[in-house]
Amino acid sequence: MLGPRLKALASQVPIGAKIADIGTDHGLIPVYLAKNKLAAKIIATDISKGSLQKAVDLVKEENLDHIIETRLGSGLQVIEPEEVDTIIVAGMGGMLITSILEEGRRVLKSISRLILQPMSGSDLLRQWLVKENFAIDHELLVKEGRHIYEIIVASHGSQEVIDNIQYEIGFKLIENKDPLFKEFINGKIEKTKDIIKELEKENTKNAKEYMKEFLLKYKKYEEAYRWFVGLEK
Repeated sequence: MLGPRLKALASQVPIGAKIADIGTDHGLIPVYLAKNKLAAKIIATDISKGSLQKAVDLVKEENLDHIIETRLGSGLQVIEPEEVDTIIVAGMGGMLITSILEEGRRVLKSISRLILQPMSGSDLLRQWLVKENFAIDHELLVKEGRHIYEIIVASHGSQEVIDNIQYEIGFKLIENKDPLFKEFINGKIEKTKDIIKELEKENTKNAKEYMKEFLLKYKKYEEAYRWFVGLEK
């Protein structure tokens, strides 16, 4: 039932957890967790009435409405403090995920695990987590189709930042020897090369400033690649 991305997200849920799946859409993760008896309590939420109805229909079809509760509403606004210990927010931009967490501070105090999957802006999300005293415990990459997705698992604590480039390439991916890291970092290297080529055509002050920024990024991406390859040997 689950594709690689959703299955990887579900794999990060501790057995027996009380979870809230924020922006559940079709409710696939809650149904998977319930059918496999992996969670003690499941709340599936969505801001879209149409999307939530799809989850409601699937839950009823699978006869799991006594296990999975569905709620219509925005982000963590429909969750009460201490009601769950694990939160999943996936399939949204990093900026939106950050907003959801920011607006749900009253709930986050009692949370033991965040499982996050940004579609973009993972650097912004990591910066917010570090600033708000969350430690990044685990990170993994998962490929579905042509896309590589980042999954970030965090809990309350402090995170050491050695270099700001870690916000973009992750804190744990190299350490974990993630099998997709080389492809992931190569993608960043190629995109940065393309940006540098475009900036070379410009002769403005802003272009020159951006050029410095992207040349530095390019250098650090290559260093990360070489470091990873060294660990593989």
